[in-house]
Amino acid sequence: MYLRQLQVGYMAVFAYIVGDKDSKSGLVIDPAAETDRILAEAEKNGIEIKYIVNTHGHVDHISGNADMKKKTGAKIIIHEADADMLVSTPAMVLNMFRAKNSPATDITVKDGDIIRAGSVSLTVFHTPGHTPGGISLYTDGYVFTGDTLFVESVGRTDLPGGSWKTMAKAIREKLLVLPDDTVVLPGHNYGRMPTSTIGHEKKHNPFLR
Repeated sequence: MYLRQLQVGYMAVFAYIVGDKDSKSGLVIDPAAETDRILAEAEKNGIEIKYIVNTHGHVDHISGNADMKKKTGAKIIIHEADADMLVSTPAMVLNMFRAKNSPATDITVKDGDIIRAGSVSLTVFHTPGHTPGGISLYTDGYVFTGDTLFVESVGRTDLPGGSWKTMAKAIREKLLVLPDDTVVLPGHNYGRMPTSTIGHEKKHNPFLR
């Protein structure tokens, strides 16, 4: 599996390129900004972007969707509960983030669905609480946690559709049950290191005690 973490934009968002080098098939998770840079990295490593996967529908994670889709023809994937958010970001918010509105989703997913890129498969975990349709994506040894779980922190729950009770339940039942050595790949570079592990979060995340 090819995996690349890239910090993009001005809100320290992490975009991820995930692919299968044998089939050259890949996807990008949360292409928030700097789509030319993301694509250059994928092309340099022989990965063709087939899918754009959004961990949730907030503008800081979807603002590169339009450019990425235009340049690659990739299909946009998001959880069914956040699908409407892609096309309903208020103009004032778009202007604030200097963002483009996203095209509508091509594929909606739900808990337990599998997203495949060649031999790579990502299992969808519905992890709401930051947004109603927030998802994490799991493949053996790695979990992409979006804005649900950060390094020694968690996503905010005070925005519309947010719920700490819901998020805490999702983290406990979907993420903390993974093997301790599972690498946590968060949606923002908000911690003292860019990645963590489930075992580390159990011991050191003050929100999970």
